[in-house]
Amino acid sequence: MTAIVVAHPSADQYGSDLQLLETITIFRESGHEVRVLLPHDGPLVTMLEERGASVHFLDFPILRKNLLSASGLLKLAWHTVRTLPGMWRELRSVPDARTLWINTITMPSWFVVGRLARLATIAHVHEAEDDGPRWARLGLAAPALLAHRLVSNSAASAASLTSLITRLDRKITVVHNGMSGPENPPRPRHRTNGEPAKIALIARLSPRKGIDVALEAIGQLRTAGINVHLTVCGTVFEGYEWFEQDLHKRAQQSDVAGAISFAGYVSPTWPVLAASDVVIVPSRVEPFGNTAVEALLAQRPLVASDTQGLREIVTHEVTGLLVEPGNPTDLAQAIARLLNDPGWAAKLARAGQTDAVNRFSTDAYRTGLLRVLNS
Repeated sequence: MTAIVVAHPSADQYGSDLQLLETITIFRESGHEVRVLLPHDGPLVTMLEERGASVHFLDFPILRKNLLSASGLLKLAWHTVRTLPGMWRELRSVPDARTLWINTITMPSWFVVGRLARLATIAHVHEAEDDGPRWARLGLAAPALLAHRLVSNSAASAASLTSLITRLDRKITVVHNGMSGPENPPRPRHRTNGEPAKIALIARLSPRKGIDVALEAIGQLRTAGINVHLTVCGTVFEGYEWFEQDLHKRAQQSDVAGAISFAGYVSPTWPVLAASDVVIVPSRVEPFGNTAVEALLAQRPLVASDTQGLREIVTHEVTGLLVEPGNPTDLAQAIARLLNDPGWAAKLARAGQTDAVNRFSTDAYRTGLLRVLNS
């Protein structure tokens, strides 16, 4: 029995964290021992152990956006020098290890250590960085040249790398995230007279996710006389506490007062989706979009931004609606279209649910992942 060592940057329970659980399940059911290396403890640990992985904590550098400066890169370099010996010892302590699975490209030192340890080095790309300075994006992509194989969660994520380094194209396989839906997708919700339409948004609280755009759209809908209530599920992304404060201040203004609820982290999300009339994913950028797939699997009318991985998930006016990223008026109009024509909205939701089951199943994810692993 061979072992797979998985390096992952977070112990949270969001998109790429939860997708890792599916990855671990596939590895274990394929007969591999799995050791997951995390930089700190967190709620994901118990879930990983329940899937049969052993979890070890290890200090290793992670390339965050706040490090993309001269002083930040020096700090990252020093952190790398300090932690490389420990990373090397950790890999060598797993005698049956044959593969290092790097579950993001934001951990460049693992590429070096994996190759030095003579392990098959595979990276799972969850990022689609099309903004920011080219030198910074190139620096993020360059370590991927050391990988033997790359798995990308979307064509958008793959293109973000190959547009910078063409040679990476021959290493990349696109494998869309796979997930299971509820056993019985809920039927369309019937509102009583005077009851507000319920809108759901599930995302980390950061500008990239467009929660501020959603609040502006809700304001426009209410100003137009459409009774809606938005529930935002998610916690703040580290370093964006200021953004959370801005959202709460905006939610107190007269046009949206009483119409916005911040529910914090919610798991599972199916009850929130079942209670909604429309689900929105207003991200400015989105490498894939697990929440969008979950909305489709829950058979809920969906409005998503026409960006990156989301346009691979949603077919406009067939399985949902796509709107211009960062445009609250476009978002508000799309929500109104669905609310004003519930029969059409239900038709979109049914088509979306069928499409999501066919294209984003755990079986399809398993097949794609094992093809890369066994290559």
